[in-house]
Amino acid sequence: MCGRYASSRRPEDLIEEFEVVDDRTEKALEPDYNVAPTKEVYAVLERPVRPPADGPASAEPPHRQLRVLRWGLVPSWAKDPSIGNRMINARMETVAEKPAYKRAFAKRRCLLPADGYFEWYPTSEHTLAGKPRKQPFFVRPQDHGTLAMAGLYEIWRDPTRDDDDPERFRWTCTVITTEAEDSVGHIHDRMPLMVERDKWTRWLDPDPPSQDGLLDLLVPAAPGRLEAFPVSTLVSNVRNNGPELVVPLPLEDAPS
Repeated sequence: MCGRYASSRRPEDLIEEFEVVDDRTEKALEPDYNVAPTKEVYAVLERPVRPPADGPASAEPPHRQLRVLRWGLVPSWAKDPSIGNRMINARMETVAEKPAYKRAFAKRRCLLPADGYFEWYPTSEHTLAGKPRKQPFFVRPQDHGTLAMAGLYEIWRDPTRDDDDPERFRWTCTVITTEAEDSVGHIHDRMPLMVERDKWTRWLDPDPPSQDGLLDLLVPAAPGRLEAFPVSTLVSNVRNNGPELVVPLPLEDAPS
């Protein structure tokens, strides 16, 4: 699974890298080196251009937007938004059919920019309670570039809020995962899927000519594309945050 990641890019850098034409961020998020479920995150998505109420339908192609979403998808039909707390990952194997994700997969796909993500590996050491001590690892692109994680987003209408309440709609997202490729599979058996740059346009298109082949756009990172290294156990506490959480730990200092 993907339960924590790091995201430190500035919005202006993401706008340039992802060729965003419509910045919908009201304020910049602080660099976050310990992104956890329910936190606000950046997402790149495409939305159709809405025509004036009394005008003809727009012929413009969808605009690519940068938005701030909450991590933990809340389906549009959900009665309780707390369902999003446990819907942080969608499995590639079932994402196109599972009721919680089927509608979003058809129309609301996104990219979630990350520096990298964290996974925990059980070591031979044990805690005082007798459980294996877990060592966190940070997994990132070898070139230190942005990891464009495949995601879905939803828009949930809060029935308790008035129509003119700006908070009546909640935008949420989830990360799509798959079986981990060999170089990181020894740490955890699942990993986030990534979308290569040349496939961004098709993945983000909210109204593709056909849904056939959409899953083919999602690929595990190519062997050798990612690197993984142990980092401080400080990341295990979500209250800790800062660039020190992604500094490689000398291998001799990491539990075996």
